[in-house]
Amino acid sequence: MKLRVSPDTFPPRGHEAKRISIVDAAASVFCREGFSGANIDLIAAEAGVSRQTIYNHHGDKEKLFVAIVRDLTERCNAGIFATIATFPDQPKDLEADLIGFAVRMNRNCICNRDGRFLRKLIQTEGERYPELFAEWREQGPGRTWPALAARFARLAYAGFLSIEDPDVAARQFLALANAELQTTFMLGGTPQDDEVLQSATSGVRTFLRAFGRQKPAPHATKQGALASA
Repeated sequence: MKLRVSPDTFPPRGHEAKRISIVDAAASVFCREGFSGANIDLIAAEAGVSRQTIYNHHGDKEKLFVAIVRDLTERCNAGIFATIATFPDQPKDLEADLIGFAVRMNRNCICNRDGRFLRKLIQTEGERYPELFAEWREQGPGRTWPALAARFARLAYAGFLSIEDPDVAARQFLALANAELQTTFMLGGTPQDDEVLQSATSGVRTFLRAFGRQKPAPHATKQGALASA
């Protein structure tokens, strides 16, 4: 006989612990079932709380969905800003240091659970809630991209890169760093560590071909020296 566990039998949890359980469970259910297939009873069972607890915290399913997107955005932002703090402002080996940073961005911000949930919700429910995801764009990328652009501007000022528009460079860096992971994402998978490293490596090398400081060819240097003699 299958044992049915009532939410009331779970150990007592504080308000914040319950909130986190609801957010995690709701994000998982919305991603798996879609907005139309998700329901409060299913979310409550997965969170280990009563359906009334969810109504007390968030109200109906639509309000819960909005709260989930906003909460995931804040959590993803926190991870991104923490990773940006590790940006190589004074690189000893520019390529290697940028590859390491790209790996951290992929692993901590794109491939992690919150990043996967948020990306899935944007892809599947963006048309249903255009205003909500316009808010996400402002509060998510609208805050994190400028922070990353400022780091690239510093590298350019220090002579490591040749950049006309740091905002464009930052977006290109992010896009290139995870370009080879997109097929895995589309199929609902989680990239392995070697895939993350490979994508970061190829992305950074392509980025540096576009934005790296161009060294003059040896024959050009020799001709310049002869001309000035």
